[in-house]
Amino acid sequence: MKLEIEDRNDMRIVKISEDRVDAAVAIQFKDSMAEATKDGPDRVVLDMSQVKFLDSSGLGAVVATMKLLGNERKLELAGLTPTVEKVFRLTRMDSIFAIHESVAAIPEST
Repeated sequence: MKLEIEDRNDMRIVKISEDRVDAAVAIQFKDSMAEATKDGPDRVVLDMSQVKFLDSSGLGAVVATMKLLGNERKLELAGLTPTVEKVFRLTRMDSIFAIHESVAAIPEST
């Protein structure tokens, strides 16, 4: 699982450099996210702008990452493609996560 990590101001941006987050990579995604977020800012933004497909296993991996961060840290999402956004909307996960149009559109503090 290819992830790009950048710390910017008060947040860690983790960009998924894959076009699919599905059952084939869900466990690897969770492990990679655990490593990418084990330290750093309390605010983590998952840039999903390159992800074209997300299945239930991928969604579960994103939720598992949120739980891994605990209550003191926050996972936000950015750059959801229309197909991926639909998965979050249909499962009502859009009410759980702060979702931003893009990384550039994220206010510095929320």
